[in-house]
Amino acid sequence: MKKIIYLIAVLAIVSCKTESKDYVTFSGKITDQNSDSIVVRNRTYSKTIKVNEDGTFSDTLKVATGVYSFFDGAESTSIFLKNGYDLNMTLDTKMFDETANYSGTGAEHSNFLAAKSLLEEKLLDIENFTSLKEDEIGPALDKVKADLNEFYTANKAIDSSLTKSAIGNLDPMINYYKSSVGDQVYLKTKLVKGTESPVFQNYENNNGNTTSLSDLKGKYVYVDVWATWCGPCKREIPFLKEVEKKYHGKNIEFVSISVDAPKDHEAWKKMIVEKELGGIQLFADNSWKSDFVKNYKINGIPRFILIDPNGNIVSADAPRPSSEDLIKMFDEENI
Repeated sequence: MKKIIYLIAVLAIVSCKTESKDYVTFSGKITDQNSDSIVVRNRTYSKTIKVNEDGTFSDTLKVATGVYSFFDGAESTSIFLKNGYDLNMTLDTKMFDETANYSGTGAEHSNFLAAKSLLEEKLLDIENFTSLKEDEIGPALDKVKADLNEFYTANKAIDSSLTKSAIGNLDPMINYYKSSVGDQVYLKTKLVKGTESPVFQNYENNNGNTTSLSDLKGKYVYVDVWATWCGPCKREIPFLKEVEKKYHGKNIEFVSISVDAPKDHEAWKKMIVEKELGGIQLFADNSWKSDFVKNYKINGIPRFILIDPNGNIVSADAPRPSSEDLIKMFDEENI
């Protein structure tokens, strides 16, 4: 009888030890942390974790299984969390993505995401393809697709949701790059310095009149293609104002062309007033389908263009106002 009771007690202890936790233990150390706290979140969950002065952190997180974003300041990376994991992370912010590493229970999945991100960045660097001939781009990207697919499926221990998601996103990603690389090649071969610029005609300006590129002949024209909903566009506004101020009275016009949808026309007018936007403010005649936008192969914003006084291209993809390279370009043109 005593032996039976002892056996039951042992089994109970073993059962308690092997019972899965209903939370994640997440700890780690960050070298040169950007903030005194980190944030782990997805669409439905968010938790802020304090980071000690020595860069260490530790907390528990009760989560739904899935991919989460890990933020240290503005920098971020992806991690895979599941209740029961005991995950430890090391990271050096000077080489953020390259140094993110995980150990402990469940680490293989987050390490897969880190390696996946680095491999995609390496293989899909646009500079790898822009020197190719047009008919070589497709086969080169098909080879990248095959290499990525092999990587995604190589480790059978990786959670199937991660593998399935990676494979599902592969075709759209490669097709996007085929289009994007083709556009970059077009910029480098067709929209080169000295060629005649595509034009905009009779775009509505914020004074209630219209403006065409031909109206500005005789001056350099720095074009900003943007939209009211575009965060990166709005971050450039203070820098653009400074450049406009610096070159006030010089032989250059600053033109901002909004590609907002017609329904956002009033929002465009309102932002011009609220943000005290300067230069010549224009509303594209057909948003993204505008001939000017299509002819310049603009698929993402903000996009900046510099045109010379004769209406010829100086740069079809000019530096942003926040870049010192813009002033260098202006100096080279003796503006």
